[in-house]
Amino acid sequence: MPNFIIMQDALLTVKKLRINFKSEAGNFVAVEDFSFSLMPGEIMAIVGESGSGKSVTALSLMQLLPKQTTVTGEILFTAKNQPTVNLQKISEKEMRCYRGNELAMIFQEPMTSLNPVFTCGNQVLEAIIQHQKISKKDATKKVIQLFEKVQLPNPAEMINRYPHQLSGGQKQRVMIAMAMSCNPSILIADEPTTALDVTVQKTILELIKDLQKENGMAVIFITHDLGLVADIADTILLMYKGKIVEQGNAATVLNNPKQNYTKALMACRPALYPKDKRLPVVADFFEMEDKLSVINNKLVVELQNNAAINYNEPVLKVENLKVYFPGKKSFFGKPVTAFKAVDGVSFMVSKGETLGLVGESGCGKTTLGRAILQLIPVTEGSIVLNGKNIVGLSKKILQPLRKDLQIVFQDPYGSLNPRLSIGSAILEPMKVHGILNSDIERKEKVMQLLEQVQLNADHYNRYPHQFSGGQRQRICIARALALKPTFLIFDESVSALDVSVQAQVLNLINDLKKEFDFTSIFISHDLAVVKYISDRILVMQHGKIVEEGTAELIYTNPQNKYTRQLIDAIPGKALQKN
Repeated sequence: MPNFIIMQDALLTVKKLRINFKSEAGNFVAVEDFSFSLMPGEIMAIVGESGSGKSVTALSLMQLLPKQTTVTGEILFTAKNQPTVNLQKISEKEMRCYRGNELAMIFQEPMTSLNPVFTCGNQVLEAIIQHQKISKKDATKKVIQLFEKVQLPNPAEMINRYPHQLSGGQKQRVMIAMAMSCNPSILIADEPTTALDVTVQKTILELIKDLQKENGMAVIFITHDLGLVADIADTILLMYKGKIVEQGNAATVLNNPKQNYTKALMACRPALYPKDKRLPVVADFFEMEDKLSVINNKLVVELQNNAAINYNEPVLKVENLKVYFPGKKSFFGKPVTAFKAVDGVSFMVSKGETLGLVGESGCGKTTLGRAILQLIPVTEGSIVLNGKNIVGLSKKILQPLRKDLQIVFQDPYGSLNPRLSIGSAILEPMKVHGILNSDIERKEKVMQLLEQVQLNADHYNRYPHQFSGGQRQRICIARALALKPTFLIFDESVSALDVSVQAQVLNLINDLKKEFDFTSIFISHDLAVVKYISDRILVMQHGKIVEEGTAELIYTNPQNKYTRQLIDAIPGKALQKN
């Protein structure tokens, strides 16, 4: 562990923190010998993969861990002109005076952090009344001011809206407003921008920085993305398996990393590599460094050449596709103009090609993907798959064609039945479509598929909750490949994954593409990822294609203003030059 120096006048000092979880299977040490100091006004980033202990550490600072958890060490907090308090030694009643008032937290998933049965204004109002002796009328005025400060549209109306009526970025702004409602000394932001569009992510980061400067608070920013750290942090702590492996000034650590783990996280980013290079993963730096070439601290392996793309042989051809959603009727019963989710889109995907589809949330890219799959009705246009127009076909005629057209969804946990073992989940579509002759043969095939997506055959009887996010995504890929489709759609399939796990899944997709010879559309809001995995890119805005071209050309020389905005919003641009 790096040497720990106690800083004078520190706002928060953590000494030898150890977090131990007790379960029927035994004890698990999530964090061990963890120490740091946080100065007033400092932005500190805690970085690591899922399971490294960073979120558990944040929850321990707020005293929000479950009762069966054993926490030892000291958490010393020194408020302005107040004596130092060890948060580990105070009662829950005393802790409530600090939690939300002096220490506030923005959680990773705003939809699960906000109560769906209360309005957004009500929830922020409750936090203010809990800690400040002001009337409900004055508290409501403060909520509106906070909503203005976090740049929510129509703040006076927004207080009466429920969480499900807001976009992901807007819900995160409500969470920031709630956290800022009592002017805390320390703001803990736990992965506040994960899975958000790069442009929304950029505005949220700028908002946090602006609020930090305005209020003079300290920030602990938890993330797995070193690109974000380069844009926001003063200091950085790198966590690996519950311990600090490297720490220091953010710019110094990122420009000259000393530890293999830090080098690995920096090297995993897809933006650093052309399509014909294999992405390095963390294990490469710990186990295989002697087998691979090291170039500028980045492990690089040549990929085998993909089969040549036959641009004269389209697998999918979309012409003038329109998907309109009817608007609600006005008070007087007059119909409101329909929402044009996809508005006259035309393109084709050739055999062996991976076509990237990029745009912000609401641009129509996911709607387009679902229209191609015939999961939602098409207003107008044609979708020709392997020479057959599938628009308007009956369910009976469409069903046997579905095995040629499969999808890997964004949320692997939500797309797997928690009551089915993963083996059954993969076997089920094979049985529906009559693949192989018996369940015994199908089971053997499923076990083979599990090994092909780098899982173990003995995982067959395990359930989705027993796997990590990256493993669940591999399961979904195996399920999609079980029917030997000619065409696959990847819908934001790596957006919520750690950068190191993301690299593993992208490598897996490249490997499987060579093995299974499928054609694909890769949907994402992250141009860096799409540039790495795709041959060509389509950029969508407001339901239309605004730019298209080769992946390299779109990324390095965009012609459309909107495309340039997407590229400029990619975090850590300075790191990409290192």
